[in-house]
Order: sequence, then structure tokens, then C-alpha cells
Amino acid sequence: MFRTSRLAAGFATTALVVAGFGVGLGSGVAAAQTCASSSHDTKQDWSTVGVTHIYDKKVEAAEIGVGTAATYTVVIGTTGIGNPYVNTITDFPPTGFGAPTKATITAYHAVGGQVTEEVTPTPNAGGWKVTSTGWFVNSGNPVTLTITYPVPSSLTVGQSVTSGGVGVAGTVGVSNEMPNLTACFTARGANAGETVIGSLGDNGLGSSDGQLSSTGSVSDIIGDVLRNLIGS
Repeated sequence: MFRTSRLAAGFATTALVVAGFGVGLGSGVAAAQTCASSSHDTKQDWSTVGVTHIYDKKVEAAEIGVGTAATYTVVIGTTGIGNPYVNTITDFPPTGFGAPTKATITAYHAVGGQVTEEVTPTPNAGGWKVTSTGWFVNSGNPVTLTITYPVPSSLTVGQSVTSGGVGVAGTVGVSNEMPNLTACFTARGANAGETVIGSLGDNGLGSSDGQLSSTGSVSDIIGDVLRNLIGS
């Protein structure tokens, strides 16, 4: 399927499609398999000009509370001296997860070196993409995406939850489709503090239009709750 889509789309003109088309397949609940919290992939062929490009994805913890949030990290690097540029990263969360609530990119800048900046993901082929005119990558400076999603309250405690893959677009060598670059966690019961945060996320606070939610709204709601308790 992936080979067919790539042949049909062409070569250099399909960077954005390569970064998201079909990569999310296989996401959802892990069946009879190991629930691995990270995965790794590499690319070395004619397009990489003798160097190896590396790709990693992981989820923040092996167990995450139902109704809270899960943060995934995607790292794109190279083991050689080549200087590829990445312009699009598409992440595919587990099936049923809502819009991301926060995302950052850490990448090399001529002034300041490795700099972390907040970015706004947009929908792409069933996943969420972030874009740039080009993030520089070399052997000492990977580009890293961190992206956080609300964990649905409908999950069952003990359930293994596997994400979809990752798509990358950029200069010819670094572009790749990786449906198997996934990360899995086991759902657990949330504690009281996590439940408050998860409930706000489930209710779509600040994100009814699919945009990133405001961190200030969380403190406002908690403040209102405390005032009501004191006044009662």
C-alpha cells in the first residue's frame, strides 16, 4: 500500500504527502504483542548519499492515567556529516485521541544553537503535522518534536494503547514514511490530581475548534472550584 501511494505520487514534488499519507495505519489498541514504549528506524539508500538517517519515537511513560495526557517525542537525526533539512513532521496518535494540547520543536539555530519553540500542529491525513521552511539536522543536532494529547476517559485500565507511525518530509534523503515507528503505553487508573486535568481536556476546554488549549484556563477553573469550596 505504501509503495503504491509513493509511486502514484511521484518523487520530489510530494514532500507533504510523504509526511502524512497512510502512515497512521495500525494505530489503536495493541493486540497480542509486546507493548513497547519506544521504537527506532533508520534509512540508508542512494538518497542518503552514504550516511544513515535515524528516527525515534517514544511515549513519556510505560503506564499513563486514563483521562490524563500522553506526551510523545519524535527525534530525527543523522549519523553523518550531511546536512538534511526537515520541513514537515506528521505524528499519528492512537485511534480515538483528540487534538493535541501542546507541541514543541527543538532544532538548531545559527544563533543560540538548539532552541525549543512552541508550534501549532494542524490536521494531516489523520495525524497532526508541524511545518517549517526547514529545520537543520546534522550528526550533533537532531530535530525533536514533542506533542501532547488528551488520553480518553473511555480507555479501560490495563489496556495497551499503541500510537500510529510518523511521516517526515524534507530534503530527499531525510524524507520517510514509517507506519511502524510507534509507541505503546498501558492505561492505568488516574489519581485525583490527574483526573482534574484530564477532565478539562476531555471537555475540550480551550480547544473546541481543534486548536491548542490555553494553560491559563486550567488555573482559572481550579481557582473557581477553590473559591466555591471556601464559600460553601
